[in-house]
Amino acid sequence: MPLELPSRAPYAADPTLSRGRRHGTGPSPTRSEFQRDRDRIIHSTAFRRLQHKTQVFLHHEGNHFRTRLTHTLEVSQMARSIARALRLDEDLAEAVALAHDLGHTPFGHAGERVMAEKMAPWGGFDHNIQALRVVTRLENRYAEHDGLNLSWETLEGILKHNGPLLDAAGAPVGRYADEGLPFGLDEIDASADLQLSSHASLEAQTAAIADDIAYNAHDIDDALRAGLITLEDLADVPLVGQLVSEVMRLWPDIDPARQAHEVQRRLITRSIEDVIATTSANLAELEPSSADDVRAAGRTLVSFSPQIARAEKDLKSFLFSRVYRHEDVMAPVRQSQALVGALFDAYVSGAQMPGRWGQAMAMAASDNARARIVCDFIAGMTDPYAQAEHVRLFDAHPELS
Repeated sequence: MPLELPSRAPYAADPTLSRGRRHGTGPSPTRSEFQRDRDRIIHSTAFRRLQHKTQVFLHHEGNHFRTRLTHTLEVSQMARSIARALRLDEDLAEAVALAHDLGHTPFGHAGERVMAEKMAPWGGFDHNIQALRVVTRLENRYAEHDGLNLSWETLEGILKHNGPLLDAAGAPVGRYADEGLPFGLDEIDASADLQLSSHASLEAQTAAIADDIAYNAHDIDDALRAGLITLEDLADVPLVGQLVSEVMRLWPDIDPARQAHEVQRRLITRSIEDVIATTSANLAELEPSSADDVRAAGRTLVSFSPQIARAEKDLKSFLFSRVYRHEDVMAPVRQSQALVGALFDAYVSGAQMPGRWGQAMAMAASDNARARIVCDFIAGMTDPYAQAEHVRLFDAHPELS
């Protein structure tokens, strides 16, 4: 007997009620609107580039560490699993998950920090806004328009999967309260206002929490592979420690790599099960009857339980101190930051940029416009391409180690 999928819940996004696209398209006889978005994202140039953009461990470290692409695929799988259990639209959850990292620079967060610093005089840099620039402006393969012409719901999810940008009074919230709204919001080609003060759909919230789960589990896995930590180091870490104890009790004599995998899969499963149970309780309390009720809820509904949220925060602190700030990670990070900064300074100062980028620079009417062109160009680079450009401009090939 084939598996019977549950019916869509009333609070799920409905592709037949989509608010539409910037450029009209005819109906598809075989795909929903959100399935079309997913397919457009997968076939984009920016998505393929994720294969050669690093996550935490720079690409030279080895072929078994995660890249932005493998991370994105893992997030999309988890988002679909959570969405299915909550009777949401799996295709929208997947589309947002697949697009959520399209705005990231080469060399992981190291490159992002440099771009934020360099672009501070010209409106700053935000990877969610950059992802929207990619899907609305910078992808240029379609005959009739720039961008991928995604639905309103997918654009909303890319922008707001981590929460609103404004409060009900229109004031920036979260980190935007200190930094101000990032550049580019007024340049987003959407079919309608993306409603910066409301929460995103449950599908977008699902993609966001799947991102957190994937980061935690897979950064542990990569750190163990790199020899930066051992399973014994995790024994007292909240949530993970009890999983290590379980695995060591059940399989004390198997290969450490197998033990590590058992810990990782248990961490993923228990995190997802906690999210499903907690979110189901939140929905039962709120009783939303539509996706717009979710947007107006005033809080994130897809969440960890308070106990797991505290443990997850402690786990992130452990990873920050023991992995992300480990000298074996930080040394290539510092070198990659210097590389990205040198590229930015060179292009802004007039170094030749290839193809359409050079043409755009020649036509730019202001320093602001030129800086944004350079930002778009560098943000789209893969790690190997950034290194190749550094060789071209400086005749130097820094070893990122």
